[in-house]
Amino acid sequence: MHYHSEELIKDISAKAQAFRIQVLGMVYSAQTGHIGGAFSVAEIVAALYFHHLRLDPARPDWPERDRLLFSKGHACAMLYTAMAHRGFFPVDELTTFRQLDSRLQGHPDRVKLPGIEMCAGPLGHGVAIGVGMALAQKMGVEKPSSFSAPSSRASIGRTYVVLGDGEINAGVIWEGVMAAAKYRLGNLTAILDYNGIQQTGATADVMPTEPIGDKWHAFGWHTQEIDGHNVGEILNALDRADEVHARPSVIIARTTKGKGVRLFEYDHRWHGVPPNQDQYQQALAELEEGLELWQS
Repeated sequence: MHYHSEELIKDISAKAQAFRIQVLGMVYSAQTGHIGGAFSVAEIVAALYFHHLRLDPARPDWPERDRLLFSKGHACAMLYTAMAHRGFFPVDELTTFRQLDSRLQGHPDRVKLPGIEMCAGPLGHGVAIGVGMALAQKMGVEKPSSFSAPSSRASIGRTYVVLGDGEINAGVIWEGVMAAAKYRLGNLTAILDYNGIQQTGATADVMPTEPIGDKWHAFGWHTQEIDGHNVGEILNALDRADEVHARPSVIIARTTKGKGVRLFEYDHRWHGVPPNQDQYQQALAELEEGLELWQS
């Protein structure tokens, strides 16, 4: 496990809050999109794109890159925001979110946007696709290039899958989980955005999932449970997952749906509803106040 400075943790935390502000504007402007699940995964996405993932925006098809499969595709406004600020495409393009002919579709499309690793619309496919990608990486299907890696990690790329907790109701998730354990995919890490709320209500009411950590562990995965808004915990958990080589890893990140805006938090009605003007202004003021605290 690596040491992570307070400066790095503060910088990533501030980025996550700034990304919430950007996503709020995107969804308000388009009057369509998913705020709740995008806000809950902000710190996770920021930590991945601005510290942990080995990738090169100028070469999105670099064979030795890490793969990030954003299985909870409806929350893609946060994914697009991080990608734009990481340099995959111009930040100005975020204003086209969910517009006709935009590359920034309501669900990610790998055919339209370089840097997207899988099309995500129907939920539940990320782990199974991740198994295939991680197997290919392990087997050396893709030839190593001469491009120097931006980290000291071994040359084999890793596959990361970001899941939603409502999504794990799907049986295909658990088929992928079993296959990953069978093939001892130590280069596969799942990150579960466990915010407790899905489209129609509390996940515990729709399909009880607890004890969630015990379930993943019983399926043969190295299991960690963390505060998904604590950047230090996220970075440490990612480091620990990298050090597990004989089996896949899952990071269960306990988060808050709609994090950062009291109006949105813990309310399933904000799963996929845009704010009106008054709600937008209220949310913006609250998020900007939070950002000032991180920047002070």
